[in-house]
Amino acid sequence: MDFALILTATLLIILGILGSVLPILPGPPIVFGGLLLVHFSSKHPFTVDSLILFGLLTILSAVIDNVLPIYATKKFNGSKKGVWGSAIGLIIGLFLFPPFGIIIGPIFGAFLGELLDDKSPNNSVKPAFGSLIGFLSSIFLRFALSIIMAYYFVVEVFIL
Repeated sequence: MDFALILTATLLIILGILGSVLPILPGPPIVFGGLLLVHFSSKHPFTVDSLILFGLLTILSAVIDNVLPIYATKKFNGSKKGVWGSAIGLIIGLFLFPPFGIIIGPIFGAFLGELLDDKSPNNSVKPAFGSLIGFLSSIFLRFALSIIMAYYFVVEVFIL
């Protein structure tokens, strides 16, 4: 039974790392699911405190993942319409054009929102670029968290 749990957890962790850079899969939650599976084995390599910490970080990464592109749009001089356009573009892109819509939607939405705010196309590009920077930053954060959890998994299960 332990072998099956550890094998499944390993597959989930690999899938989660891939999912942290692919927009269609929620990377950190999948990796965290792998950690939880190992916790149910007889080995119990993780403390409850470490699982709670990883769980909270996973939830935080999911929140940041959705907020960061909108925040970056605002930081790159996006108007309220640009910020709203980024948020609406994220939602529309997520459902209408998966997996690439989650990338293209906020950028296109921020650009259109800025155009609706009577900005020129040249001035609308900067907030759209901010949305892209926010998206790439959220990918980096998801990937970093997934790698950290995978590291602890490897150390606790295979090395110690």
